Amino acid sequence: MSDTKNDALQSRLLLAERVARAGGEKALAYFNQRDTLVVETKHDLQDVVSRADREVEQMIDQQIRASFPDDGFLGEEYGLQPGTSGYTWVVDPIDGTSPFLNGMPNWCVSVAVLHDGVPVIGVIFAPTYQECYVAALGQGATLNGRRLQVDPSRTLQNHVTGFGANSYVSPEEVGRLLASLLAAGGNFIRIGSGALMLAWVAAGRVVGYFEPYMHAWDCLAGYCLVKEAGGWYHPFNTEGDRLLKGAQVLAVAPGAQAELRRIAGV
Repeated sequence: MSDTKNDALQSRLLLAERVARAGGEKALAYFNQRDTLVVETKHDLQDVVSRADREVEQMIDQQIRASFPDDGFLGEEYGLQPGTSGYTWVVDPIDGTSPFLNGMPNWCVSVAVLHDGVPVIGVIFAPTYQECYVAALGQGATLNGRRLQVDPSRTLQNHVTGFGANSYVSPEEVGRLLASLLAAGGNFIRIGSGALMLAWVAAGRVVGYFEPYMHAWDCLAGYCLVKEAGGWYHPFNTEGDRLLKGAQVLAVAPGAQAELRRIAGV
Protein backbone atom coordinates (compact mmCIF):
# COMPACT_ATOMS: atom_id res chain seq x y z
CA MET A 1 0.00 0.00 0.00
CA SER A 2 1.41 3.42 -0.96
CA ASP A 3 2.18 5.96 1.76
CA THR A 4 -0.61 8.24 0.53
CA LYS A 5 -3.13 5.42 0.55
CA ASN A 6 -1.94 4.24 3.95
CA ASP A 7 -2.21 7.76 5.39
CA ALA A 8 -5.75 8.03 4.01
CA LEU A 9 -6.65 4.72 5.65
CA GLN A 10 -5.01 5.54 8.98
CA SER A 11 -6.67 8.93 9.31
CA ARG A 12 -10.08 7.37 8.66
CA LEU A 13 -9.35 4.51 11.06
CA LEU A 14 -8.65 6.96 13.88
CA LEU A 15 -11.84 8.85 13.11
CA ALA A 16 -13.90 5.65 12.80
CA GLU A 17 -12.96 4.57 16.32
CA ARG A 18 -13.54 8.08 17.66
CA VAL A 19 -17.03 8.45 16.18
CA ALA A 20 -18.03 4.90 17.16
CA ARG A 21 -17.05 5.58 20.76
CA ALA A 22 -18.73 9.00 20.78
CA GLY A 23 -21.86 7.55 19.22
CA GLY A 24 -21.85 4.74 21.75
CA GLU A 25 -21.60 7.10 24.70
CA LYS A 26 -24.48 9.20 23.34
CA ALA A 27 -26.56 6.07 22.78
CA LEU A 28 -25.70 4.83 26.28
CA ALA A 29 -27.06 8.05 27.78
CA TYR A 30 -30.33 7.40 25.96
CA PHE A 31 -30.24 3.74 27.02
CA ASN A 32 -30.13 4.82 30.64
CA GLN A 33 -33.27 6.90 30.12
CA ARG A 34 -34.92 4.72 27.49
CA ASP A 35 -38.36 4.96 29.14
CA THR A 36 -38.55 8.53 27.83
CA LEU A 37 -38.01 7.55 24.18
CA VAL A 38 -40.87 7.47 21.69
CA VAL A 39 -40.71 4.25 19.68
CA GLU A 40 -41.78 4.10 16.05
CA THR A 41 -42.12 1.10 13.75
CA LYS A 42 -40.63 0.85 10.25
CA HIS A 43 -40.94 -2.33 8.18
CA ASP A 44 -43.10 -4.16 10.73
CA LEU A 45 -43.86 -4.21 14.45
CA GLN A 46 -40.50 -5.89 15.18
CA ASP A 47 -38.54 -3.25 13.23
CA VAL A 48 -38.36 -0.25 15.53
CA VAL A 49 -36.56 3.09 15.68
CA SER A 50 -36.26 5.89 18.21
CA ARG A 51 -34.86 9.40 18.51
CA ALA A 52 -31.66 7.83 19.85
CA ASP A 53 -30.98 6.06 16.52
CA ARG A 54 -31.51 9.24 14.51
CA GLU A 55 -29.51 11.58 16.74
CA VAL A 56 -26.55 9.21 17.03
CA GLU A 57 -26.45 8.82 13.24
CA GLN A 58 -26.64 12.59 12.69
CA MET A 59 -23.81 13.19 15.14
CA ILE A 60 -21.57 10.59 13.48
CA ASP A 61 -22.39 11.97 10.03
CA GLN A 62 -21.55 15.53 11.07
CA GLN A 63 -18.19 14.51 12.55
CA ILE A 64 -17.24 12.57 9.41
CA ARG A 65 -18.34 15.44 7.13
CA ALA A 66 -16.16 17.85 9.10
CA SER A 67 -13.05 15.76 8.38
CA PHE A 68 -13.85 14.08 5.04
CA PRO A 69 -16.48 16.13 3.18
CA ASP A 70 -15.83 14.25 -0.10
CA ASP A 71 -16.49 10.79 1.36
CA GLY A 72 -19.81 9.06 0.81
CA PHE A 73 -22.03 8.21 3.77
CA LEU A 74 -24.69 5.52 4.14
CA GLY A 75 -26.63 5.39 7.40
CA GLU A 76 -29.53 3.15 8.33
CA GLU A 77 -31.82 6.04 9.21
CA TYR A 78 -31.10 8.68 6.55
CA GLY A 79 -29.87 6.75 3.53
CA LEU A 80 -27.03 7.32 1.08
CA GLN A 81 -25.12 10.54 0.45
CA PRO A 82 -22.77 9.77 -2.48
CA GLY A 83 -19.17 10.95 -2.34
CA THR A 84 -16.34 11.53 -4.81
CA SER A 85 -13.26 10.31 -2.91
CA GLY A 86 -13.71 6.57 -3.43
CA TYR A 87 -14.41 6.13 0.30
CA THR A 88 -17.87 5.48 1.71
CA TRP A 89 -18.78 5.27 5.39
CA VAL A 90 -21.50 2.76 6.27
CA VAL A 91 -23.02 3.28 9.70
CA ASP A 92 -25.61 1.65 11.91
CA PRO A 93 -26.06 4.05 14.85
CA ILE A 94 -27.65 1.41 17.08
CA ASP A 95 -27.63 -2.17 15.82
CA GLY A 96 -29.97 -4.07 18.09
CA THR A 97 -32.57 -1.35 18.65
CA SER A 98 -35.05 -3.87 20.07
CA PRO A 99 -32.63 -5.12 22.77
CA PHE A 100 -31.64 -1.48 23.36
CA LEU A 101 -35.24 -0.36 23.96
CA ASN A 102 -36.01 -3.38 26.12
CA GLY A 103 -33.10 -2.89 28.49
CA MET A 104 -30.82 -5.66 27.21
CA PRO A 105 -27.07 -5.07 26.73
CA ASN A 106 -26.80 -6.70 23.27
CA TRP A 107 -26.52 -3.63 21.05
CA CYS A 108 -23.70 -1.69 19.45
CA VAL A 109 -22.59 1.10 17.14
CA SER A 110 -21.24 -0.18 13.82
CA VAL A 111 -18.95 1.92 11.60
CA ALA A 112 -17.47 0.59 8.35
CA VAL A 113 -15.46 2.31 5.65
CA LEU A 114 -15.46 1.03 2.08
CA HIS A 115 -12.80 1.87 -0.47
CA ASP A 116 -13.90 1.14 -4.02
CA GLY A 117 -16.56 -1.15 -2.58
CA VAL A 118 -14.28 -3.21 -0.28
CA PRO A 119 -14.63 -3.04 3.53
CA VAL A 120 -11.25 -1.62 4.60
CA ILE A 121 -12.19 -0.45 8.11
CA GLY A 122 -14.53 -1.96 10.67
CA VAL A 123 -15.22 -0.59 14.15
CA ILE A 124 -17.91 -1.97 16.44
CA PHE A 125 -18.38 -0.43 19.87
CA ALA A 126 -20.62 -2.13 22.44
CA PRO A 127 -21.05 0.49 25.18
CA THR A 128 -22.72 -1.67 27.83
CA TYR A 129 -19.75 -4.05 27.68
CA GLN A 130 -17.22 -1.24 27.11
CA GLU A 131 -15.80 -3.31 24.26
CA CYS A 132 -14.40 -1.73 21.11
CA TYR A 133 -13.57 -3.98 18.16
CA VAL A 134 -11.27 -2.40 15.56
CA ALA A 135 -9.95 -3.67 12.23
CA ALA A 136 -8.33 -2.27 9.10
CA LEU A 137 -7.28 -3.95 5.89
CA GLY A 138 -3.97 -5.74 6.36
CA GLN A 139 -3.61 -4.55 9.97
CA GLY A 140 -5.44 -7.29 11.87
CA ALA A 141 -8.31 -7.01 14.30
CA THR A 142 -8.32 -6.07 17.99
CA LEU A 143 -10.67 -5.98 20.95
CA ASN A 144 -9.78 -3.18 23.37
CA GLY A 145 -6.27 -3.29 21.91
CA ARG A 146 -5.83 -7.07 22.20
CA ARG A 147 -5.17 -8.91 18.94
CA LEU A 148 -7.93 -11.22 17.73
CA GLN A 149 -7.34 -14.46 15.83
CA VAL A 150 -9.98 -17.11 15.17
CA ASP A 151 -9.24 -20.62 16.42
CA PRO A 152 -9.06 -23.10 13.50
CA SER A 153 -9.80 -26.01 15.85
CA ARG A 154 -13.32 -24.76 16.60
CA THR A 155 -16.03 -26.42 14.53
CA LEU A 156 -19.78 -26.45 14.11
CA GLN A 157 -19.93 -29.36 16.55
CA ASN A 158 -17.63 -28.16 19.35
CA HIS A 159 -18.74 -24.52 19.38
CA VAL A 160 -21.92 -22.47 18.98
CA THR A 161 -23.10 -20.64 15.84
CA GLY A 162 -24.75 -17.23 15.78
CA PHE A 163 -28.00 -16.95 13.85
CA GLY A 164 -30.34 -14.10 12.99
CA ALA A 165 -33.62 -13.70 11.14
CA ASN A 166 -36.30 -11.12 10.50
CA SER A 167 -39.61 -10.74 8.71
CA TYR A 168 -37.89 -10.58 5.31
CA VAL A 169 -37.38 -14.34 5.67
CA SER A 170 -40.22 -16.86 5.88
CA PRO A 171 -40.72 -18.87 9.08
CA GLU A 172 -40.40 -22.03 6.99
CA GLU A 173 -36.95 -21.00 5.75
CA VAL A 174 -35.81 -20.13 9.26
CA GLY A 175 -36.99 -23.52 10.49
CA ARG A 176 -35.25 -25.34 7.66
CA LEU A 177 -31.94 -23.60 8.29
CA LEU A 178 -31.99 -24.20 12.02
CA ALA A 179 -33.02 -27.83 11.54
CA SER A 180 -30.06 -28.32 9.20
CA LEU A 181 -27.70 -26.75 11.71
CA LEU A 182 -28.97 -28.96 14.55
CA ALA A 183 -28.92 -32.07 12.35
CA ALA A 184 -25.23 -31.39 11.63
CA GLY A 185 -24.52 -31.53 15.37
CA GLY A 186 -24.35 -27.79 15.86
CA ASN A 187 -26.21 -25.40 18.11
CA PHE A 188 -27.12 -21.73 17.84
CA ILE A 189 -27.55 -18.48 19.72
CA ARG A 190 -29.41 -15.31 18.76
CA ILE A 191 -28.93 -11.98 20.58
CA GLY A 192 -30.73 -9.44 18.38
CA SER A 193 -27.66 -7.65 16.99
CA GLY A 194 -26.09 -9.10 13.86
CA ALA A 195 -23.23 -6.60 13.91
CA LEU A 196 -22.26 -7.57 17.45
CA MET A 197 -22.44 -11.26 16.62
CA LEU A 198 -20.11 -10.74 13.67
CA ALA A 199 -17.68 -9.10 16.08
CA TRP A 200 -18.09 -12.16 18.28
CA VAL A 201 -17.02 -14.36 15.34
CA ALA A 202 -13.78 -12.36 15.17
CA ALA A 203 -13.39 -12.71 18.94
CA GLY A 204 -14.00 -16.49 18.86
CA ARG A 205 -17.15 -16.30 20.98
CA VAL A 206 -19.16 -17.94 18.20
CA VAL A 207 -17.72 -20.03 15.38
CA GLY A 208 -19.78 -18.31 12.72
CA TYR A 209 -22.75 -16.08 12.08
CA PHE A 210 -25.45 -16.58 9.49
CA GLU A 211 -28.48 -14.46 8.62
CA PRO A 212 -30.49 -14.96 5.43
CA TYR A 213 -31.17 -11.23 4.95
CA MET A 214 -29.19 -8.27 6.31
CA HIS A 215 -28.36 -4.75 5.16
CA ALA A 216 -24.93 -3.28 4.49
CA TRP A 217 -24.92 -1.16 7.65
CA ASP A 218 -25.47 -4.30 9.75
CA CYS A 219 -22.63 -6.40 8.37
CA LEU A 220 -19.77 -4.57 6.63
CA ALA A 221 -17.86 -3.50 9.75
CA GLY A 222 -18.16 -7.03 11.11
CA TYR A 223 -16.98 -8.47 7.81
CA CYS A 224 -13.76 -6.47 8.03
CA LEU A 225 -13.22 -7.66 11.60
CA VAL A 226 -13.77 -11.31 10.71
CA LYS A 227 -11.44 -11.21 7.72
CA GLU A 228 -8.67 -9.52 9.68
CA ALA A 229 -9.06 -12.09 12.47
CA GLY A 230 -8.48 -14.92 9.98
CA GLY A 231 -12.07 -15.85 9.12
CA TRP A 232 -14.04 -15.91 5.87
CA TYR A 233 -17.08 -13.96 4.76
CA HIS A 234 -19.58 -14.30 1.95
CA PRO A 235 -19.15 -11.20 -0.26
CA PHE A 236 -21.77 -8.46 -0.06
CA ASN A 237 -22.51 -6.73 -3.36
CA THR A 238 -21.64 -3.05 -2.86
CA GLU A 239 -21.95 -1.96 -6.50
CA GLY A 240 -24.32 0.91 -7.24
CA ASP A 241 -27.73 0.62 -5.65
CA ARG A 242 -26.98 -2.95 -4.52
CA LEU A 243 -25.41 -1.32 -1.47
CA LEU A 244 -28.91 -0.26 -0.43
CA LYS A 245 -30.42 -3.73 -0.73
CA GLY A 246 -30.32 -6.57 1.75
CA ALA A 247 -28.50 -9.82 1.12
CA GLN A 248 -27.49 -13.11 2.69
CA VAL A 249 -24.76 -12.71 5.31
CA LEU A 250 -22.33 -15.37 6.43
CA ALA A 251 -19.02 -15.09 8.31
CA VAL A 252 -17.21 -18.06 9.77
CA ALA A 253 -13.96 -19.44 11.18
CA PRO A 254 -12.08 -21.96 8.98
CA GLY A 255 -13.05 -25.09 10.95
CA ALA A 256 -16.77 -24.58 10.30
CA GLN A 257 -16.61 -22.88 6.91
CA ALA A 258 -17.46 -25.83 4.65
CA GLU A 259 -20.39 -27.07 6.74
CA LEU A 260 -21.91 -23.66 7.42
CA ARG A 261 -21.63 -22.72 3.74
CA ARG A 262 -23.41 -25.96 2.84
CA ILE A 263 -26.23 -25.23 5.30
CA ALA A 264 -26.52 -21.63 4.12
CA GLY A 265 -26.36 -22.65 0.47
CA VAL A 266 -23.46 -20.37 -0.51
